[in-house]
Amino acid sequence: MPIAKPASFLVSLTCALGTTCAIASPLSDAIDLDYDRHLGKLFRYFHANPELSLVEHKTAARMASELAAAGFEVTSGVGGTGVVAVLRNGEGPLISVRADMDGLPVEEKSGLEYASKATQEDPITGNIVPVMHACGHDVHITSLVGTARRMVALKDTWSGTLMLIVQPAEERVLGAKAMMDDNLYERFGTPDFGLAFHVSSQVEAGKIGVTDDSPYAGADTVDIVIHGVGAHGASPHSGKDPIVLGAQIVLALQTLVSRELPPRDPGVVTVGSFHAGTKHNIISDKAVLQLTVRNTNLETRKTLLDGIQRIAENMGRVAGLPDDKLPEVIISNESVPPTINDTQLAQRLRKVWLDKMGANILSNRPNKGMGAEDYPFFTTDPYIPSVYFTVGGTPESQFGDVESGGAPVPSHHSPLFKITPKPAVTRGVEATVTALLDLLPKQP
Repeated sequence: MPIAKPASFLVSLTCALGTTCAIASPLSDAIDLDYDRHLGKLFRYFHANPELSLVEHKTAARMASELAAAGFEVTSGVGGTGVVAVLRNGEGPLISVRADMDGLPVEEKSGLEYASKATQEDPITGNIVPVMHACGHDVHITSLVGTARRMVALKDTWSGTLMLIVQPAEERVLGAKAMMDDNLYERFGTPDFGLAFHVSSQVEAGKIGVTDDSPYAGADTVDIVIHGVGAHGASPHSGKDPIVLGAQIVLALQTLVSRELPPRDPGVVTVGSFHAGTKHNIISDKAVLQLTVRNTNLETRKTLLDGIQRIAENMGRVAGLPDDKLPEVIISNESVPPTINDTQLAQRLRKVWLDKMGANILSNRPNKGMGAEDYPFFTTDPYIPSVYFTVGGTPESQFGDVESGGAPVPSHHSPLFKITPKPAVTRGVEATVTALLDLLPKQP
């Protein structure tokens, strides 16, 4: 570590146009220079060349090459296309940092000069579809490379082991579990702490968001299969109408959040699809409801899932169905638990970021959504103290334009989605490296 100098020599307050003011330091200066020389080009490559979940072959190969060039021991093919890079630097804790790398089947309409024109065969449907980084995973993997390069450059200032996880298939919530099923921790070690971040178009570029509890919801994909008795539409008494029963179930489900959860305990039960019938005058013998169920803690998850089971079965009994014909509730394997930050670790890192990066580094913008993540598969069993934070990606001035009646900021997964890359990538690197240096202190 360089010999300490008076703060006046090391720290100055700078503001990039349209981004957040922050403390400039040797670390932030080095990251900015690395962006201008290398990371900026790398981001544009990733953005213009996205790949779908489970088939991120070129992305994984480029990440493996970049991390090996930085000085890490790299293993590819973990859980499919996943990449793990390890740097051992003496005695100390083992810290994991995860970045997801898959794109989405979306045609980009952002207007960026480096916009994706890529197409790819969907491994599930076999269809050729457009592909776009419409969620910011290009920021995540570029920042992971930047983090690797900084941590190698700063090897004399820290001790321990750093494990970088390049995860596939987050968008289909399959990749984290696939890597764990491939014995991730048995092969590379169980982390003492875990870190990850997500860029957000709803947070000011260059700012950080961190919460002591749940930054991302748990999500369950649920199907309710309703078995009726088919009949002529003119003779409803001859059958059991699954559409009427389905409608009753949909309405009854609305009471789960409003009447069974405490008012300050968030939850969502949305029926996104209702399929039944083939013709005007035919009472079908089957209906299918498709639900998404969101929660921010495991107790709420149990309340909602148990309630869905109870309502579906007992509404079937109300309709007069025998026990062997009651509605079936099927929970998909694409379900994920909530992302829950370790409170003590979150408070520790918040203080570090404020001390090292400036008093205005944190964003106060509330997280109003119930988006989900598969990162908890890395941290729930076994329990790993972890923090999943947010890095802003939209210039602060753009939010002022919105408040003045301008166009809204495009959401994630929109074909119009775009991030201001430099402040997002560099702040992602700086926040991660700052956290790592605190968690991996130099041993005597």
